[in-house]
Amino acid sequence: MPTALVTGATAGIGAAFARRLRRDGYDVILVARPSPRLTAAAAEVGGVALPADLSTDSGIAAVEARLAEGVDLLVNNAGFGHRGRFLSVPVADEVEMLKVHCEAVLRLTLAALPPMIARDAGGIVNVASVAAFFPRGTYGASKAWVVSFSKAVRQDIGASNVRVMALCPGFTHTEFHDRAGIDMSGTPGFLWLSAEDVVDASLRDLRAGKTVSVPGWQYKAIVGAGRLVPTGLAGRVSARAGKRR
Repeated sequence: MPTALVTGATAGIGAAFARRLRRDGYDVILVARPSPRLTAAAAEVGGVALPADLSTDSGIAAVEARLAEGVDLLVNNAGFGHRGRFLSVPVADEVEMLKVHCEAVLRLTLAALPPMIARDAGGIVNVASVAAFFPRGTYGASKAWVVSFSKAVRQDIGASNVRVMALCPGFTHTEFHDRAGIDMSGTPGFLWLSAEDVVDASLRDLRAGKTVSVPGWQYKAIVGAGRLVPTGLAGRVSARAGKRR
């Protein structure tokens, strides 16, 4: 059976990936911080729990070691958000976000690639966000890095059959905003996606060889329009949206 490793696998998009990949016949390794919830999530899908805190060097190293043994699919999904603007968030919290969103993604991708390239097969999905395309604090900046990084890695591996893709979902029904303390009650219903639909779209796009996946017609339109809007205007709109949270 092929093997998939999913980080941030106990809830939301990560949990949806774990369930879907198990149904598709993968042996699934679920990575999250050590907790009873991780054990329960792994038992639910018939997968293997790998406890690791990706905001620490030791946690990243533990996952790197497993990836060096070889997997067929890596989903770098672990992540979180902060409530408030850049100047109001403690710097230690911002640095922790960069550790999880950027350093962990870089190191785990680097650990997974050599066995994949040796087999000339495999895939990596780096979960970014539609926020990557708009100026909005450290979260958006870190996700923009994930998109750029994924594109660069795919270019660097050239003609290899290994696929690397950045997944950029919009608002998705998960615990993400509640955990960050962000009030999303005023968000129109049509902007919400289900985690299952996000996963389905991402796997279709990965099979199709896309480098960037934006699930949902509404977000394809938003990202497309955003590319035509001057950066300054996009920043002012994004800042006003933040004030409503």
